Amino acid sequence: MFGSTLDSSRGNSVASGQLLTPTRFVWPYGGRRVFLSGSFTRWTEHVPMSPLEGCPTVFQVICNLTPGYHQYKFFVDGEWRHDEHQPFVNGNGGVVNTIFITGPDMAPAGFNQETLGRSNMDVDDVFLRMNDPSQESIPRMSGVDLEVSRHRISVLLSTRTAYELLPESGKVIALDVNLPVKQAFHILYEQGIPLAPLWDFGKGQFVGVLGPLDFILILRELGTHGSNLTEEELETHTIAAWKEGKAHISRQFDGSGRPYPRPLVQVGPYDNLKDVALKILQNKVAAVPVIYSSLQDGSYPQLLHLASLSGILKCICRYFRHSSSSLPILQQPICSIPLGTWVPRIGESSSKPLATLRPHASLGSALSLLVQAEVSSIPVVDDNDSLIDIYSRSDITALAKDKAYAQIHLDDMTVHQALQLGQDASPPYGIFNGQRCHMCLRSDSLVKVMERLANPGVRRLVIVEAGSKRVEGIISLSDVFQFLLGL
Repeated sequence: MFGSTLDSSRGNSVASGQLLTPTRFVWPYGGRRVFLSGSFTRWTEHVPMSPLEGCPTVFQVICNLTPGYHQYKFFVDGEWRHDEHQPFVNGNGGVVNTIFITGPDMAPAGFNQETLGRSNMDVDDVFLRMNDPSQESIPRMSGVDLEVSRHRISVLLSTRTAYELLPESGKVIALDVNLPVKQAFHILYEQGIPLAPLWDFGKGQFVGVLGPLDFILILRELGTHGSNLTEEELETHTIAAWKEGKAHISRQFDGSGRPYPRPLVQVGPYDNLKDVALKILQNKVAAVPVIYSSLQDGSYPQLLHLASLSGILKCICRYFRHSSSSLPILQQPICSIPLGTWVPRIGESSSKPLATLRPHASLGSALSLLVQAEVSSIPVVDDNDSLIDIYSRSDITALAKDKAYAQIHLDDMTVHQALQLGQDASPPYGIFNGQRCHMCLRSDSLVKVMERLANPGVRRLVIVEAGSKRVEGIISLSDVFQFLLGL
């Protein structure tokens, strides 16, 4: 499971093997200095709350809470207060607010909403809109507008082919399966690419893809007691041998008990873009090879391109650029549509908590979180939950530089140190216009978010609060396509 040494209220997204849930606490009733305290701080720490940008009477703070029942109270200008519009009970310290954070397979046993004080999230939302004029201008999206927009996008993607994604010029790098794993990751790092298709000369076909997740699993395997793979063997260990070993680790066996690798997910140049997008989403891959095979002349298959969601999104943006009115949802602010993963407001539950990291968290815990949470990147935040950087799967290839992987232990290196390794290198995959962290605001329109995500190497946008850069959520390419296609 995930590892962390930080406390549950202000720490990492994982502690003592438990996944923490970032939870937003709001005090919308004004004051000069407002603090939050509760059972999750052992009632000994007063967490300072900050006024919202452009709305000085509303204070907020985000705390990472463990699953379970919590009590809390606000300390406003030297006086203890509770929010009458949120659930509350009479406790040892007087009237306190309550919140229940759900975890995996958890139900709020003994937590009966009817026994608490009145809870009305709508009242809080109305109050916030009254104090924040920007909320009043948010247009509401009708079901008809949504269906019309999705239909037009579906028609466009169904009539366009993967051939249209091919650039006028460029290169696609493929790796021989008999290449040593160590050399393969040097190539990925030096070329600044996140992944490469694998070619098997014996079979005369492409058989798979090598990417950052493979390197993460290899590094974790090296750090495991009883591992069959040593640092010396990594020098000669081939990609084919690793893929076979990975099948053993994943317990992927055929009917005869022999391990088999995951079949290659690929598309042809004349497959329509909707099918290409669905293959990427259903198989949870970053890209799929576009391969042309001619059975008539018996020639080798030709690798034409690596199709990604950003390329397909660019096609959508280009097509509707001068006719955005035909897609009513494009002008909707992202905060008004079910898109991405957000820090839940107080009283709200989240089926998919937003994971964050502190800069001094260990690289080992970061890699575990990437694998277990099945995400491609995690925001790195400071003690105020403001965005500092982002750690992505593709950053792991920086350890190939000067054989750094052989000189460090994952639990001894921090995320900050790991990110510094790649600073002196040529710009890696994920850098666009000199930026590593790509951000947006909750008030940004969907079309603005789509145009940013259509840029090469940009796979997600971190939603931040204006001014403070506090992380409010994250939107990935997969999130956008799942929304646009109604999945």
